[in-house]
Parts: sequence; structure tokens; C-alpha cells
Amino acid sequence: MTDALPPLAAIRVFEAAARHLSFTRAAAELGMTQAAVSYQIKLLEERLGAPLFLRRPRALALTEAGQWLAPRTSEAFDLLRDAYGRFGRQERTTLTVNTMHTFAAQWLSPRLGKFQLQHPQIAVRMETTTRLVDFAREEVDVVVRAGKGKWEGLTSLKLVDVRFTPMLSPDLAASVGGLRTHADLLKVPLLDPMDPWWDRWFAVHRLPLDALKRENAPTILLQSITASAAMAGGGAALLIPEFFELEIAAGRLVAPYETLSEDGNAYWLAFPEGRRNVPKIKAFRDWIATEIRN
Repeated sequence: MTDALPPLAAIRVFEAAARHLSFTRAAAELGMTQAAVSYQIKLLEERLGAPLFLRRPRALALTEAGQWLAPRTSEAFDLLRDAYGRFGRQERTTLTVNTMHTFAAQWLSPRLGKFQLQHPQIAVRMETTTRLVDFAREEVDVVVRAGKGKWEGLTSLKLVDVRFTPMLSPDLAASVGGLRTHADLLKVPLLDPMDPWWDRWFAVHRLPLDALKRENAPTILLQSITASAAMAGGGAALLIPEFFELEIAAGRLVAPYETLSEDGNAYWLAFPEGRRNVPKIKAFRDWIATEIRN
């Protein structure tokens, strides 16, 4: 019976070349010459009877066959690395989470200790940014992003809907006799008035947009910073309640209105489809899903 599996050396070269979309970078990673990488790819293509790469003058692209094989090959190597890594000297593994600042500071950080207690062998490294991440070229395992949850090649898990409401310090609310109607909000300064969320909130509650006083107003665009200003009595901030449960419980912030506005987006955990069964990613995904349900 003929073994359908091509030589492992050629598969390993293909995985690296597909991940980098570069024979040169694959050669550097594997400690080979570029000619040796090209030779292994040629052997694999001959074995499969199909081209895996489109060779262009200044770029390398995957063919349809290459696109189908690449994520499955990467997943297989990830599983092998994890399996053999259990017997190596390095017992701990690192999970890199690239997330948005407010989610990291207000939701993830206070809960991360639970994950570490359940999975002491996984060291979590957090980095915050809003830019797009190239999973093929960056050492990132999962990301948390706001959006619709549809990103090509990624599996997404919804975490929190983007639903927001004005919040302010109890002292500021008391200083104007409380905020009972939506129009009462106009009695206090509005933080980050350039934020488009205010447009939506004002439209829903039939308030005049010119009351936002946007001329020469500072732009912040970070909930964690506007929340700090609100707690200091600087004004009312539009915030997502799930991110400020501790501050509300401690009485540092109050949300005078029960109604929430939304912009149709949500916060999502996302990672490459081909890596969904990597143990450290699966552990984090299952843990965060449980935390969200609770």
C-alpha cells in the first residue's frame, strides 16, 4: 500500500514558505539555502501533481491547492509541537493575546488570574493595539477586536456587544440635582464629544446635536481614559457597562439611564481557523467563553 503522505521534510518547508509567503524567509527560519527550499517545494508539487505557489517577480502567492493545504498543515505542525513539547525541558508555553486597550484593562486583566490558576503551564503575554495583525508573520496567537466578527481565514467568538450609556461620578450627578430625564444630561460636560457614539445616543433620545460643543474639543477615543476623567468629575462619558462593573459597584461611577444604545458591532476573540485546535488557544477560548456566560 502506497503512503499518501509526502516526505515530512518537504511538508515542513511548505508550511514555513506558506506562512511567510517567502522562500527566503522560510530558508532563514529552517537554516537552509533558498535553493534547497525551492527544491523541496518542487518535489512536493511533483508528488501532489499540482502547483502550490504562484511565482511572481516581487511576490509569492498561494494557489488554490496551496490555500487549502496551508492552514491544515500549520495546524498539524502546531499539534506536533505541542505533543512533543510536553516532553521537552520547557514545560511552560506562551500564549500571546493582542487586544484593545480598554478590553485589556477593564475586562481581561481583572479576570486573567483565574485562567492562570486553571492553566499554570500557559504564560499569557498581553499586547494592546487596534491595528490589523498578520498572523503569518507575527508571534500572535489570538486577538480581541471590535467589529462584525467576519474576518477572512479567522474563527471568531463573540464576547460583548457594543452597547453604551452615559456614566459620570455620583458627585457630579448630585451637583446638578440628579439626571432624571435624558435632557438632564445637557447640564453636565460631555467627555470626548467627537466620539460618533454621541451622535447615535443623541439621535435615539432626540437631543440636539449642537449641544455636543465639539469646537476645539479634545479627542480621546479610549474608554478607559474617558472613564478616569468621568470618575474625577470631569463630565459624562459614553461607556460599555460590562467593562466598568467594578467601578459602578464601588460607587465611583453611576449610570443614570437604563437604556443602552448600540452601533451594531461587538468585541470578538479571533484566531486563524487552522489553529483552532492548538491546545493553548483552545484552553483560552473555552475559558473566556465560560467567563462571558457567567
